[in-house]
Amino acid sequence: MSIKISETLTFECETGNYHTFCPISCVAWLYQKIEDSFFLVVGTKTCGYFLQNALGVMIFAEPRYAMAELEEGDISAQLNDYQELKRLCLQIKKDRNPSVIIWIGTCTTEIIKMDLEGMAPKLETEIEIPIVVARANGLDYAFTQGEDTVLAAMAHRCPEQYNLINKKKEVKKDESIDKFSSIDTGRKKTKSITNSSVDKMPLVLFGSLPSTVASQLSLELKRQSINVSGWLPAQRYTDLPALGNGVYVCGVNPFLSRTATTLMRRRKCKLIGAPFPIGPDGTHAWIKEICSVFGIETQGLEEREQQVWESLRNYLNLVRGKSVFFMGDNLLEISLARFLIRCGMIVYEIGIPYMDKRYQAAELTFLQTTCRKMCIPMPRIVEKPDNYNQIQRMRELQPDLAITGMAHANPLEARGINTKWSVEFTFAQIHGFTNAKDVLELVTRPLRRNNNLENLGWTNLIKEG
Repeated sequence: MSIKISETLTFECETGNYHTFCPISCVAWLYQKIEDSFFLVVGTKTCGYFLQNALGVMIFAEPRYAMAELEEGDISAQLNDYQELKRLCLQIKKDRNPSVIIWIGTCTTEIIKMDLEGMAPKLETEIEIPIVVARANGLDYAFTQGEDTVLAAMAHRCPEQYNLINKKKEVKKDESIDKFSSIDTGRKKTKSITNSSVDKMPLVLFGSLPSTVASQLSLELKRQSINVSGWLPAQRYTDLPALGNGVYVCGVNPFLSRTATTLMRRRKCKLIGAPFPIGPDGTHAWIKEICSVFGIETQGLEEREQQVWESLRNYLNLVRGKSVFFMGDNLLEISLARFLIRCGMIVYEIGIPYMDKRYQAAELTFLQTTCRKMCIPMPRIVEKPDNYNQIQRMRELQPDLAITGMAHANPLEARGINTKWSVEFTFAQIHGFTNAKDVLELVTRPLRRNNNLENLGWTNLIKEG
């Protein structure tokens, strides 16, 4: 079988299943991001074992998440689902008193048709705590799409933007200008035309990032005279951003297509389609696109990006000319591939569990532009890849590195192919200018390990063994 490397982006769809991490693992980072929340995963013991192992936190350590374990009585409808969930939620309210309880549906709740959305409003009224329902089952969603379903559900709970304007009208005329403008900065008159227009165009960024990374991106935009009105999710549920007609939204992760659709169709927000801020090139393009929508000329972005590339020189020398193969796991593959191509690597194939071409349109265009700029053949993109077919292609192509799920890492290593777990990119800080180094640190680790083994003369011994 001969493999031809296309000069244009080639899209294919195979019949493979979602060979990815379970989407309920989104609880791992979301419960830490939303500080006043409590996550209740409704599933079986298997779900509990997975969370306990994947998160590295024992249930009895009392983190802000818990398992509502379904037993035979629940599945056979001998027990009352509503009463059981009410008992658990009352216990959560008594022990933790969160601002919101987020129910995470699993495969089992889908199979037995548990009506979580129907029970939540009634129970929310009884216990007087908001209950958000998100279905993060592995039947319909891939790894990181668990966060997508949670944010899409939370988007419905954000306050309306017009309510803030109405509040402003109710302010008495004799109140100070500061108090008046704090309700709606959009109508505050300023001498600067740029600042006035920006104030009238609220910007909300969506995607869960560590607080330090979110602050870095907000600061980069502030340097361009753009103030971020809020983040979805916010650090606290009570601080969710106002949404509505006239609010601009922009995503920071490529797996949030459902959230983007909800923000546009249900909340009437205006989506800014931009490449994602992964790598210095992606961050530059992301900021530039936002500035163009706001009618602002960027200041010092090229120099900022060049400084980052200079700081990465040692890593670039190591990866230049190397080849990489993405098997597909976390939906970050397109953005990571584009960045690695810009670093001088050759990408044979980008496997991805699911891709919304509309939401990732800017990223796909940027990928093509990057390939042409670097004079590198464009990769084939395979949605929902069949792992068996991928192994056959990898056997022939012999890439220097395979970015894959944990299940295939050891078998590939045994066949002489260097691997890197894709899940590590999900939990690492990879967004923005300053975190580009962390991406290359992960990518080059197996390559540096091999170089060290060669220097010690161990590689031949390993192959003979």
